[in-house]
Amino acid sequence: MVPPRIARDWGLGRYLGCWLLLLLVAVGNGMLREASYGRTLPELAAHQLSTLTGIVFTGLCAWWLLRVWPLQSALQAWQVGLFWLLLTVVFEFLFGHYVAGHSWQRLLHGYNLAQGRVWPLFLLWIAVMPYVFFRLR
Repeated sequence: MVPPRIARDWGLGRYLGCWLLLLLVAVGNGMLREASYGRTLPELAAHQLSTLTGIVFTGLCAWWLLRVWPLQSALQAWQVGLFWLLLTVVFEFLFGHYVAGHSWQRLLHGYNLAQGRVWPLFLLWIAVMPYVFFRLR
């Protein structure tokens, strides 16, 4: 559990809400892939394109959210980014395995950069995005 002072000092609830919006954007991005180019492109190409569009769409959403609720310091930006990364990875594995029924092996397959799986780049973006937008502000 996060100590109340830390939660209050860097707006844990606010940035949890932001992450939930980012999650909706990411799910929408996946639905777009499945309903359109995912039907015609090879699976790996669709995965790579979806990762790129996911970076763009979540970036636009986070840019707007972080203008509404600006980060106060570089440290806070890194804390929020690492918080979002943790939530994303935990959601991916728990939802992917226990709700969607994917095997752990299938879930880990998405992390194999040597095979062209670029999902880790999305996760890197999630982690650094708050800092990038803090610096650009």
